[in-house]
Amino acid sequence: MRAGRSTVIFEKPPAIVASSSTVGKKEGEGPLREDFDYVLSDDTYGEESWEKAESKLQKETVKRLLEKTGMVDREVNYILAGDLLNQCAGANYAMRNFDVPFLGLYGACSTMAESMMIGAMLIGGGVAENAICVTSSHFCSAEKQYRYPLEYGGQRSPTTQWTVTGSGAVLLTNGKGIARIRSVTTGKVIDMGTNDANNMGAAMAPAACDTLLSIFEETKTGPKDYDLILTGDLGVIGSDILRDLMNRKGYDIYENHNDCGMLIFDIKQQDVHSGGSGCGCCGSVFAGHIIKLITEKKINKMILIATGALMNPLAIFQGETIPAIAHGLVIERED
Repeated sequence: MRAGRSTVIFEKPPAIVASSSTVGKKEGEGPLREDFDYVLSDDTYGEESWEKAESKLQKETVKRLLEKTGMVDREVNYILAGDLLNQCAGANYAMRNFDVPFLGLYGACSTMAESMMIGAMLIGGGVAENAICVTSSHFCSAEKQYRYPLEYGGQRSPTTQWTVTGSGAVLLTNGKGIARIRSVTTGKVIDMGTNDANNMGAAMAPAACDTLLSIFEETKTGPKDYDLILTGDLGVIGSDILRDLMNRKGYDIYENHNDCGMLIFDIKQQDVHSGGSGCGCCGSVFAGHIIKLITEKKINKMILIATGALMNPLAIFQGETIPAIAHGLVIERED
């Protein structure tokens, strides 16, 4: 049923059955190493370009997910996938390896939550029995597309975030699983006038605030109702801004908020400035670390909000500001 303008509360909540995660070498040197299924020894992944390596990230992550569940691709109703490359090339080329109806998505770094939200709606609406949701990003392909090729050797601003080389996938079903998606909240495009492409956290934090407020108001809950409020990927600066914005609205989220971009790296030791970002950041952290915590009964109920900066370099060069979006899910451990 609908609750307010933005939220759908499921009468029969779809379940998360299994997950799979792959990360790059640098990510594997971070604090979550043991929570990922596979860590690359070489970020080229045996391919001749960064873009081909990113596409392979998605392909292999989905293959591992299918192996975990014992399913074959023809048993899957839908794959919902996206990435940061132009025209979602990473997902498009990866999914030619699977005999599954495919929906390509782009929500920038919010794509993992977007894919799970739409997948849950398809299952909750009775038009699918199962769906795979997968995203990826790659540091080198993102740098080349959004900033400068690595050979340029430009100095990074302290506010920048490090695009995660990684991929995460989850299988949703109408049966039993690890956890259930109780509700989903679709974000609105929010633009507060930020125009610094090296400070995505500042651009995305207002969108996260808007969606989190909608979740609280439309589900009639508050911060204390959740073990974890997880954003992805605001980084250090964006997270500070979000907490301050929520505090001004009368909600204290300091105790139970965390961010995928702060979890995946050791901020001080790994020189990633404001933390991690990219579709693969939220995807790999949720599919690896968070699913593990849910399975171990360390998380019972949580909010996942993935944020995305909906810009491209051309728009910035033309003097545009950075619109942003955030999609949210309420997830509860299966009893």
